[in-house]
Amino acid sequence: MNKSTLRAATKAMGFRTAALGIAVLSWLCSDAALAADAAAGRAKAQACAVCHGPLGLSVQPDAPNLAGQPAIFLANQLRAYRSGERRHEVMSIMAKPLSDDDIDNLAAWFASVRVEAHAPP
Repeated sequence: MNKSTLRAATKAMGFRTAALGIAVLSWLCSDAALAADAAAGRAKAQACAVCHGPLGLSVQPDAPNLAGQPAIFLANQLRAYRSGERRHEVMSIMAKPLSDDDIDNLAAWFASVRVEAHAPP
């Protein structure tokens, strides 16, 4: 095998390795990788319904919709409220007693709610 063939083979292997790494990383960051219990999250979300609605569709003008948000995003935000890294008068209190499992389950529940968007005519 000459040098140019060896370089080409090494380069191709590097691309395959990078692609595999990206695929694994994507899976690890996906909702499926959280292995959370959406049904338990739905039960726990009753306290959230006052502001965010029973399906995560906000009923308050200053509360965001949670339905359809990525689980990893929701979990990160709840953990930030719980730790005090992110502050909100109500959310800081609501998140404080949540366990990691509670947070993952809530995130799985709201992420499982499908939202459909339509562009205006």
